[in-house]
Amino acid sequence: MDKVIHFELPFDDGERATTFYAEAFGWQLNSMANYQYTLVTTTPTDDQGVPAERGINGGMMARQGPITAPIITIGVDSIDDAVARIEKLGGKVAIGRSPVGDMGFSAYFHDTEGNLIGLWENA
Repeated sequence: MDKVIHFELPFDDGERATTFYAEAFGWQLNSMANYQYTLVTTTPTDDQGVPAERGINGGMMARQGPITAPIITIGVDSIDDAVARIEKLGGKVAIGRSPVGDMGFSAYFHDTEGNLIGLWENA
C-alpha cells in the first residue's frame, strides 16, 4: 500500500508564508536555495528522515504552473509503474518524472476529479 509521505504548500510571497507557518504552528523551515524550495518539518524525524511521531513533513515553493494549491505526495516504488496505473484509470500526468538531486524523483498528476497529486520515488 502506497502512503502519503509529504505535502507541499505553494506561496506567492515566500518570506510572508514561511513566517506565517513558523509562527502559527512552530514548524521548522529550512530554505534549499539551489532548488528554490523550503523544507517544512512538522514532526521530529530519525536519521533517515522518517517521522519519529505521527505526522508528515513537507515543503513550500513559489506558486507556479499547475502547482496552485496544497498538494499531498504519495511515496511509490516506481513512478513509471504508478503513472501507468494512473493513466489506465483515467488520471493525467501534469509534470513527468524529474530527478531531485541525488535524493530521488518526483512527478505530478491530476486524478479523475481534477486534483493535483504528487508522486515520490526514492533514489
